[in-house]
Amino acid sequence: MTESEVVAKVREFIVDNLLYMRPGFVLGDDDRLLEGRILDSMGVVEVLTFLTTEFGIRVPEADIRESNFGSLRAIARYAMESLTATKGA
Repeated sequence: MTESEVVAKVREFIVDNLLYMRPGFVLGDDDRLLEGRILDSMGVVEVLTFLTTEFGIRVPEADIRESNFGSLRAIARYAMESLTATKGA
């Protein structure tokens, strides 16, 4: 799986589950999810659950920060790093 594929899956999840009341909203790969109020605390929990369900990634509390969850690209990068680390373990 590529980073672009992960971005697409996360985008689809967020649009379908968190932005359903904002039809036509265009979500860019680098849009600020927290600052732009696209994700709130419950939205972050939903994304964490999605990552576990979709990719088998368990996110430690210490990793839940803006640098890992601030944009679609950041989430995808974090997911790819986690998947790579899991395969190497």
